[in-house]
Amino acid sequence: MGIMVTTKDDPALEGALIDGTLAGSTDSDAPLSADRRNSTRYEVSWSVDCVGDDTFLFASMANISEMGIFVLTTEPLAIGTHLMLSFSPPGHEPFKLAGQVTWINKVRPNGDNPNPGMGVRFVNLTPDDRERIVEVIRAICYLRPGSEPS
Repeated sequence: MGIMVTTKDDPALEGALIDGTLAGSTDSDAPLSADRRNSTRYEVSWSVDCVGDDTFLFASMANISEMGIFVLTTEPLAIGTHLMLSFSPPGHEPFKLAGQVTWINKVRPNGDNPNPGMGVRFVNLTPDDRERIVEVIRAICYLRPGSEPS
């Protein structure tokens, strides 16, 4: 089973992150800096289905922001891969959104990265979908008093 999601090439992917480092960086071990984030992320533990051309990945979502999600997986997909994401936040209607892999954190042989996976940016969001995501994030903050963004 596969769903093909097509979007126009995105020039914003220039300088995309690979393995937690900037593409083209001369320091391959440079850590992913929190100040590169455009939106506050909130920790979650939700299931997510990621469907691409030849891929069906049932995984766990580690965090969400209004711009995208982080998917925990030991086999992240290639940067630029287009996906259809399906997830159901508790107490909310399910989401089915298009996304694109924008950075990956591969499993390293020495095991020094406890969170392998991939960052997936939402693409082509409707204003209604964006507002629903913001509502879910507000609910996370409300239900978890004192919750800190990650």
